[in-house]
Amino acid sequence: MFRSVAPSLGFPAAGALAYLAAGVVIALAGALLPALDAARSAPAQALKAGDEQRFFSRAAVFWPGIGLLAVGAGLAQLGPVGGIPVFGYLAIGCLLIGGILLMPWISQAVFARLPLTGGVPYALALAQLRGAPGQAMVSLSAIVASFSLMVAMAIMVASLRTSLEGWLDAVLPADLYFRTSPAGETGWLEPEFEAGVKALPQVQRAEFFRSGRITLDPRRPPLALIARDLARDGTPLIFPLVGAAYERRPADPPPAWISEAVADLYGYRPGDRLDLPLGGAQRAFVVSGVWRDYLRQFGAVVIDRARYVEYTGDRRVNDATLWLAPGVGADAAIRALRALPGGTLPEMAAPAEIRRVSLRLFDRTFAVTYALEAVAVLVGLFGLSSSVAAIVLSRRREFGMLRHLGMPRAQIGAMLTLEGGLLALLGVVAGLLLGGVISLVLVYVVNRQSFNWGMELHPPYALLGALSCVLVALALLTAYLSGREATGIGPVRAVKEDW
Repeated sequence: MFRSVAPSLGFPAAGALAYLAAGVVIALAGALLPALDAARSAPAQALKAGDEQRFFSRAAVFWPGIGLLAVGAGLAQLGPVGGIPVFGYLAIGCLLIGGILLMPWISQAVFARLPLTGGVPYALALAQLRGAPGQAMVSLSAIVASFSLMVAMAIMVASLRTSLEGWLDAVLPADLYFRTSPAGETGWLEPEFEAGVKALPQVQRAEFFRSGRITLDPRRPPLALIARDLARDGTPLIFPLVGAAYERRPADPPPAWISEAVADLYGYRPGDRLDLPLGGAQRAFVVSGVWRDYLRQFGAVVIDRARYVEYTGDRRVNDATLWLAPGVGADAAIRALRALPGGTLPEMAAPAEIRRVSLRLFDRTFAVTYALEAVAVLVGLFGLSSSVAAIVLSRRREFGMLRHLGMPRAQIGAMLTLEGGLLALLGVVAGLLLGGVISLVLVYVVNRQSFNWGMELHPPYALLGALSCVLVALALLTAYLSGREATGIGPVRAVKEDW
């Protein structure tokens, strides 16, 4: 459909200015509470060491985060607005902010329960994290926000890809496929070609399709109508049904199978009556089942091709599925098909090629998602690095005192590395849990309401494990490098301000 369309680069000035204004507002909002707290502090109290932690200690509150998580769970149950999952997006925002607000409370609860036994660097690192909740709050917020979104997107993409692979396996069981055009309805083959295909010795069985479009609601896009040959028992040969099928009754009209999009957009369920405009009249059908379709976003209806011919008199076909005779390869069958009158028109491919091309297009489509996941990891590391660096600079006198007490630079560096590692480890665990919850909203709410198709949940455990290890390792390195400069100052200069 878009083969002749070339994209052009455009700069939406209004959108860019809106994002710029939003960034300024968010920056001002982030600085407002600390500014107000600083203005209200008594000068003598503000000069005391450790006074900066007083503001953060009030942030370790349990109920606001729990409340936002509950609101997010409630919003996820609401339907779309004008076909857009507005409440799904709001639910993700509430879940993300609620999880971040819980991190000060979670960090205090976790670090308070860790044993202080171990080496000196570990004991000092844990004591620092217990006594300075501000460090944990700032660092964990950056890590959890970025890593949880990365986890959620990774789970959603992996779930969709795995579901797509399973769907392709279900709808591509034959040996060879051909179609008249990429759009499916702009070209067709006459009955003589169908008879010629069935008569070929290379073909053991053939199933033909007739594709078109029908309109059930003028306010909605048209649906795809697929008339296909049925097996002898009256059920489709290939059908990835979702849920239970309807058990037909003797008085029921002819069967029809609807895609998930039709069920979502029009509210039809198995057993409901469905009227389709065919041959200039409304024809009654009964919904016999709901099937999964990743090709047609606005819905598709499948009926028996024999019934379609009876109602419309149209015997032409668009597509075919072929099972080849034993010992016949796809290349030999394609040559035989090309030799038939009109055989140069269809596009032909084996199922392995269709599967390979489909998955390649999927990976190319979501390549930008993988890039954004890498950016999310970098954002989390930058947040950890900036917070650790700022705190390390404010603790230079502490490091100087430790040096005076005989603690070598290597142990101080190990202490800082362990602080960053403990923060990153807790942030990774929290990000995995929060990202898993957000992925449920993406998979079952946002994706379903946006594209009208479903998928199964398939978390990429190996990928998530590898990303978690990489993030913790990079956090260790970041914390170590951030502390090297501060620990490089001589112990006398470090405590000079106290003279």
